[in-house]
Amino acid sequence: MEILSSRTILRPDDYELTLSFYRNTLGLAIAREYPGGTVFFAGQGLIEVAAHGAAGNGGFRSAIWLQVRDLTAVQTELVLAGVKIAREARQEPWGLHEMWIADPDGTPIVMVQIPDDHPIRRDSRTPQ
Repeated sequence: MEILSSRTILRPDDYELTLSFYRNTLGLAIAREYPGGTVFFAGQGLIEVAAHGAAGNGGFRSAIWLQVRDLTAVQTELVLAGVKIAREARQEPWGLHEMWIADPDGTPIVMVQIPDDHPIRRDSRTPQ
């Protein structure tokens, strides 16, 4: 399978404290912000600190996010390899196509395909 990009998603109990740690204490540069979350550059990867779905509220504490080119093909490949699909591929309300699996230790892995017209694909910088 072809992985285009990846990130670690954190859903802390204290969003503002964790956000301040990565932004101010570690001084990581911001890759992008969205309502309820911030994505930081972290060397060759990304770290997303999300304010929604904290582990204490029935969500998960962390997950691995893997962007793929063709989610349908990846789902087929994983099923044929005997991987249990935790959540079938579908388009989410926020516009991404996602499928969920887990590694042998139960760490959630989100397989994501970004549609061509999704805001993540647009340059959000102000023209100068």
